[in-house]
Amino acid sequence: MRKTAANLLAAAALATSLATVFAGTATADPAVLPHSQDIVGVGSDTTQAVLNQLSADYNATVTNPSAPHLYSWDAIPAGTITTKSGATPITRPNGSGAGITALNANTSATVDFARSSRAPQPTDPTTDDFVALAKDAVSWAAPSGGNAPANLTTQNLKDIYTCTVTNWTQINASLPNATIKPFLPQTGSGTRSFFLTTIGGGTAVNPGACVTSGTQENQGSDPALADINSLVPYSVAHYIGQVYFGKGSGADVQGPLTIRSVDGTAPVDTVNKTISSAFAATPYARVVYNVFRDAEWTATDVHGTTLRAIFARGGWICTNGAATIKSFGFLPLSSFACGSVTHS
Repeated sequence: MRKTAANLLAAAALATSLATVFAGTATADPAVLPHSQDIVGVGSDTTQAVLNQLSADYNATVTNPSAPHLYSWDAIPAGTITTKSGATPITRPNGSGAGITALNANTSATVDFARSSRAPQPTDPTTDDFVALAKDAVSWAAPSGGNAPANLTTQNLKDIYTCTVTNWTQINASLPNATIKPFLPQTGSGTRSFFLTTIGGGTAVNPGACVTSGTQENQGSDPALADINSLVPYSVAHYIGQVYFGKGSGADVQGPLTIRSVDGTAPVDTVNKTISSAFAATPYARVVYNVFRDAEWTATDVHGTTLRAIFARGGWICTNGAATIKSFGFLPLSSFACGSVTHS
């Protein structure tokens, strides 16, 4: 147990050192108001940073200033945004579910796509096309030096989040006699819904009364998460981007949190600074998507052609985006899977 704790502290020290070395400024909302013909997205916190960078990379290749450019609005801060020239202001969508709702409540005059860290659900319109972007995984994180162990089983996580287990000693008698404080991201978060479904073995778990909801996903800087008894679901790719490649800044950092193992499998390959191959083969692995309205995705006009030229199989992202995707902690998909389309 002492050796495990020492390893966790060493990993935290290494993470802090690397974050300092690679520190940089995270990209954010568009620096200009996008034009009406531009391609604009909203939604998931998990993929906002990588989409911001892919947008900048793509726009650097567009030589015609009047041609459609690519832009992506962050999930926070809360408030109203005007997504492009002439658009009606909307409440900023925070999370995959909110992004998909905004996509379906508006037209291309306001929103062209939604970032989603979850797959299609039965409640999604069948006219939504989920276009594969990259591979991620979700594990759980807790503060370094806190009372959480280095590993929890899927059953442990289910018991904790249903409040069947509320004390660390119920996990292991050698752990501190202290009340567990489980947290979840905001309602509408794709990470939240994926995590609850995965620990439920395919059926979403209903969080118990001991669970605190509403923390901004993938932000270990939240003071509530510094509690030595806290734990929270965390995107593995987002964590890798924050810790190893300096892709976070401000509130978007891992803070005191270190990401932990599930069922004895470590989520991070610390040598190669990527999602571990073993964890990527578990049910905790997921594909992240960009979601489009089918009528526009399949259209033969300039808009539809541009969407497919950027996001489809063989499009710009799938052909040119692998290095950027990896630098944000995600695993690039194969040339066959990247840009593939699925429905609810």
